[in-house]
Amino acid sequence: MQGLSPAGHCRPKGLHHFVIFVFLVVLSVVGSAQQPAPRSVWDGVYTAEQARRGGPLYAQHCSSCHGTTFEGGEMAPPLAGGTFNANWNGLSLGDLVERIRISMPQNSPNSLSRQQYVDILAAMLGGGEFPQGSAELPREIDVLRQIAFESMKRQ
Repeated sequence: MQGLSPAGHCRPKGLHHFVIFVFLVVLSVVGSAQQPAPRSVWDGVYTAEQARRGGPLYAQHCSSCHGTTFEGGEMAPPLAGGTFNANWNGLSLGDLVERIRISMPQNSPNSLSRQQYVDILAAMLGGGEFPQGSAELPREIDVLRQIAFESMKRQ
């Protein structure tokens, strides 16, 4: 079947569909090229300095229940290691920091600043032996939600 072009010329009807298809393919390639690669805890998402800042905060607000080396306690789960990694695998650092913020310290949830919670998270990542990087974990929850907690490093 033939169709008329705007100029009144005949053209194959399928050409219109083909042009739209090519446009959509190009658009998806360009769009995906502009998307940042997904980040994970294995990409060095915190600094050594940030983890050092978080250490005393962890000691003051967390270690009495979760242990001095993140090992957990009688009534509190570990915050590093196999069990912790399995529980949080596939979630984001945003999910994790929000869980900490709304529930910890147990006797006074949401009593620390967002920066303090993020610094404690950096200390936990250090305790879990995730690699350090050159930039600090950000305080912004939307940015933290773009960093995956992966229990194993991708190949």
